Amino acid sequence: MAEYSFYGWESSEIHDENGLTPRDYYDILSEIWCEYTCAPRLREKWSAENKTLGQCSITAFLMQDIFGGKVYGILRPGGNYHCFNEAGGCIFDLTSEQFGDEKLNYADRKEQYRELHFASDEKRKRYEYLRSNLKARMIK
Repeated sequence: MAEYSFYGWESSEIHDENGLTPRDYYDILSEIWCEYTCAPRLREKWSAENKTLGQCSITAFLMQDIFGGKVYGILRPGGNYHCFNEAGGCIFDLTSEQFGDEKLNYADRKEQYRELHFASDEKRKRYEYLRSNLKARMIK
């Protein structure tokens, strides 16, 4: 079994219609996340070694499309929210590795809405790019 370190990997036993779990999607997205899908304010810090940097909201809303549930955010210094998922009784954060050893408080959260996040045309385009590339990988 592959080793994972994203938050909730041990308990994310929900399955999509194809039998895939969040761990499976982490593996697939690890090949898709890139500088373009990273939030523009963080792009100069993005690297293949920290591929989850700046990917949280678009990834969380994509996982909501697949598993349902809700997207929540943790308020970060600077006023931005770090997004993660709760679905099927599981909490998982495919992009938590970007924070290294920092432990986030997943109890201190606020529900996030795609209408607000995707009001930014730039973010919506990154989400659509990620979704399109994921669909292409799933067809193979």
